[in-house]
Amino acid sequence: MTTQPERPQPLAGVRVLDVSQVMAGPYACMLLGDMGADVIKIEPPKGGDQTRGAMGFKMKGSDSMGFLNMNRNKRSVTLNLKSEAGRALLFKLVESADILVENYRPGVMKRLGISYEDCQKINPRLVYVSISGFGQTGPWANRPGFDLMAQAMSGVMSVTGYPGGPPVKAGVPVADIGCALFATYAMLAAHIGSKATGQGQYIDASLFDSAMAFSIWDMSEYWGTGRPPEPLGTANRMSAPYQAMACADGHFVMGATNQKLWHQLCLTLGRRELLDDERFATVSLRLQHRLALVAELERSFKQQTSDYWVETLLAAGIPAGPILSYPEAFEGEHGRVRQMRMEIGHPVEGTVPNIGFAVKLSGTPQQVRRHPPLLGEHTDEVLAELGIGAAERATLEQQGAFAHEL
Repeated sequence: MTTQPERPQPLAGVRVLDVSQVMAGPYACMLLGDMGADVIKIEPPKGGDQTRGAMGFKMKGSDSMGFLNMNRNKRSVTLNLKSEAGRALLFKLVESADILVENYRPGVMKRLGISYEDCQKINPRLVYVSISGFGQTGPWANRPGFDLMAQAMSGVMSVTGYPGGPPVKAGVPVADIGCALFATYAMLAAHIGSKATGQGQYIDASLFDSAMAFSIWDMSEYWGTGRPPEPLGTANRMSAPYQAMACADGHFVMGATNQKLWHQLCLTLGRRELLDDERFATVSLRLQHRLALVAELERSFKQQTSDYWVETLLAAGIPAGPILSYPEAFEGEHGRVRQMRMEIGHPVEGTVPNIGFAVKLSGTPQQVRRHPPLLGEHTDEVLAELGIGAAERATLEQQGAFAHEL
């Protein structure tokens, strides 16, 4: 058999400047790095990315586990962007860059003199991405952007939790991760376009807009009925039964989302009388009488354990599953087969666990080419690529390019 040459990763040769911190920007840039892009992380000299010192526990080194899970496949360069010398170095990097991602508060990059317009003069094909809490325009534009505020102000929290309960946010940072994903698809589309036209463009991505984009079912109900959607716990607006159910040893989840599955569920439970109950005759009626429906079903479910019902319902062709903790999901057989935990070698930590790749490419699979970088680990390496030798580096250092903020 002839061994075929390994295909290059799809973003090999693409250079990304990651001028962002914390989550949405760094996560988006890591996704690009996983696909082969050369991601250069530009960090302030004092402390670097704020996430390096986050979380309430310590590792062997100074970087948090959160930072280590959002910054693999990057090179770290420390630059003081408040100094003229630091900005000049950033512009030299812009000359060869394809994408720049920043998440400073709106107006900061313009005041520093490194806005999209400033960078476009140097590199017209640059795709420039600004990530913020509420976008670059609008009355809330200058507010600080955090996932919690975006969830609250976008409407997400209004439909999370149980009716009549206190405010509850989604357990995972849906605004941050959602914004990272939306920004990633936009910047890749813009990059493809720039290759054809030679013209880049500006991308305005916000946590607020991204969180609102998840409201498809909720806003469809509101626009269709005029009633503001309310929290439903684990239930669903479009079908019933489709939620967590109480059983003999806790809860499990199940869904009989159409008439065929509803009929099969009643037969499986030995509850033929439910098929004749007018309250439950159609999906629409089951939604109207959801509480009564759940009460009837849980009378049966409480007679057996979660494992019993998951196995029984699946055997009958009815979707069902256990409610797992994160450790159970990651360490269980399916999570292991899907490779959702991987180990990355690290110069300080030895090895660090990372969340695995969420999608699998057959021809050009994602790769871990670089460990999450130490602060400024690649400054000299990148300067050498720019043709900057020791003498010029020393001059730049005297001019404050790598110093703490002035």
